[in-house]
Parts: sequence; C-alpha cells; structure tokens
Amino acid sequence: MNWQGKIGFADFRLERKFTSLISRGSFEKKEILLALPETFMNKSGQALGKIVSFYKIKITNLVVVHDDADLQKGEVRISKNRGAAGHKGLDSIVGVLKTKNFTRIRIGVRPKNYVAGSKLLDKFVLKKFSRTEEKIVAEVIKKTIEVIEMILEECSEKAMAKYN
Repeated sequence: MNWQGKIGFADFRLERKFTSLISRGSFEKKEILLALPETFMNKSGQALGKIVSFYKIKITNLVVVHDDADLQKGEVRISKNRGAAGHKGLDSIVGVLKTKNFTRIRIGVRPKNYVAGSKLLDKFVLKKFSRTEEKIVAEVIKKTIEVIEMILEECSEKAMAKYN
C-alpha cells in the first residue's frame, strides 16, 4: 500500500533536532515540517515549543496528530481549539504554547470492551498489533494522510466537514 499520498513523505529529509525527529519538504509550494518528539509523551510540548519558536510556525498552521482513547480504534476525527480531555501529551503542548487554537487529528485507540478507568487501555496501547489491527492501522494512516492533504489544500474546517 502506498501511504505517501500527494505529499511524498518519503522525499523528506530526516534530521534530529530539539529532541525530535524532524523532516522538512514541500507540498504545493508550501513548506511542510513533520516532527516526532522523542521525549516522553507527557513532555512533548517542550520539544514542540522549541520547534515552533525556531521555525517561526504560526500556531494556526500547526497540526498535531495524536491517539485518542475517547474514539473507537480506527476512527479519525479532526478538531480545533479544544481542550486536552485528559491527554497528557496535549496538556503539555497547550501548557507550553499557551493556547489550544491549533488543529488536531485524533486517532481512536479505544478497544471494543474498554471500561472507563480500567487498566485495559494501558495494556492495549503497549502491546503489539494483531494482523487485524495492522489492517486498521494501515487504513488509519491512509486516511490521516488524506486529511492532512485536505488541510493543506483547503483548510481544517473543510476537512472537518468532510471527515468528521
């Protein structure tokens, strides 16, 4: 399966900077920067804050992709200017950036039989994917790339209208 979409992620240059893996490229004459913090998840705001500052990224152009236990495994939703809903990584990002006014692509990880407050979720997010889950992940990656492309081509509001 080709996960590159129109953006061509494979053509991006990879470097380590600000405790993150960073890759830069372009899409329709727009500069794109992909960053994967290598910090603990609950410290990801520290890495992202340095990246936003160094590259002078407008917060309204920021798109954060993250897991979301409020969504069923495999669901993808787009939101903007929302609270962290208990997600420690988002708490860190909002705390460092001092705003929640950025686009989020939320990827569902909640197992079918999850009961709020149970340890089932901890076990689920730390285990290897089954073959069925690998297929779900492949589809989620494909859909997420489509969402990112639409955000870049149009805007997050149009992507929300189409994909939510």
